[in-house]
Amino acid sequence: MANAEECREALEQLSHNLAKATGDVRTAAGLDRSLSCRITDLDLTFTGQLRAGSIQDVEQHPGGPTEKADIRLTMGSDDLLALVGGRLNFASAWVGGRIKLEAGFRDLLRLRTLL
Repeated sequence: MANAEECREALEQLSHNLAKATGDVRTAAGLDRSLSCRITDLDLTFTGQLRAGSIQDVEQHPGGPTEKADIRLTMGSDDLLALVGGRLNFASAWVGGRIKLEAGFRDLLRLRTLL
């Protein structure tokens, strides 16, 4: 099981990866939406803003999300690290129930290029 600091670093790496993206991925990452990432095994939630192609204003909160974000991810700590590290395919993890993604239909359509 990864710890909270490793999860925060993984989210920072994800933000860095999004900022370097080009083409359709850059367009999808250009959403301006609130974001939450619930880490179930650590019982904590990271919140932030997906804005201008990166994740900004990241905060850590104990327990579940206090507000409903536009884009909501739920997963275990090791799955977050594996996903960002390229060792876990998002689509197969989502279909297998290891990762949960909730968002509005229009956001899901735009996010599909990121996934």
